[in-house]
Amino acid sequence: MKSAEIKELSTKDLVERIEAEKAQLAKLKVQHAVSPVENPSIIKKSRRDIARMLTVLRQKNAK
Repeated sequence: MKSAEIKELSTKDLVERIEAEKAQLAKLKVQHAVSPVENPSIIKKSRRDIARMLTVLRQKNAK
């Protein structure tokens, strides 16, 4: 997800997306532990997306 797309989301939507991404990341980690994921960069991308969303959420709450 791109930064511009994230910035357009409302605070409520951001919180929901963060929770969904965290759940997805947990599933990916379990899958990777059981049998290696074909493309482990998916895990890295997911972590970065969560970090971007948290950053934008903090910026919106600071205003």
